[in-house]
Amino acid sequence: MNHLVSPSILTADFGNLEKEIKMLNGSLADWIHLDIMDGVYVPNISFGFPVIEKVKMISSKPLDVHLMIADADRYIKRFREAGADILTVHYESCIHLNRTVTEIRSLGMKAGVALNPHNPVWLLKNILPYIDMVLIMTVNPGYGGQIFIEESWNKIKEMKEMIDEKGYNVLIQVDGGVDLSNARKLVEAGVNVLVVGNTVFSSSDPQGTIAALKRLD
Repeated sequence: MNHLVSPSILTADFGNLEKEIKMLNGSLADWIHLDIMDGVYVPNISFGFPVIEKVKMISSKPLDVHLMIADADRYIKRFREAGADILTVHYESCIHLNRTVTEIRSLGMKAGVALNPHNPVWLLKNILPYIDMVLIMTVNPGYGGQIFIEESWNKIKEMKEMIDEKGYNVLIQVDGGVDLSNARKLVEAGVNVLVVGNTVFSSSDPQGTIAALKRLD
């Protein structure tokens, strides 16, 4: 299966972050997912530019940066400078979304837009020609280790149909509750990028788990 795996370091051991990133470097992971939370847009705070810069120094993988912050437009250039290769913003956090994604792309990053569980997919109908990826949140944003919201299956199907209808070159990424029990079904439903956190970092063999998520035997 030709899909990507993007482990989220939100549940990594930050006391040994360099070791964790080097482990991902040696794995079959395609990207490294960084969840940026400000305690305003979501009820949690994660990490900021110094951590991203450190990860960029160590990582041999592209940095897949997911902004769960208010007023994301203020920091787009700064995230590029810190090392973001893919930058995803939430639909609600950008007043002029077309302007936002255009700026992301103009800075040399791939642009993604995230939909929360309550957002219908049609909200992105007119932005699809201008982005590289849609992130469908399959849990409510803010915390790792949550349970996959089953209603997400319909959203994935609807988004896949919308993209295919117009022939857009847009990836579908899912984040939240992804594990070995549902990964194959997600890819078969049309998902291109699996974000996995707790599934990888709570594993006794993280690299083996990532390999299993790539193979999906």
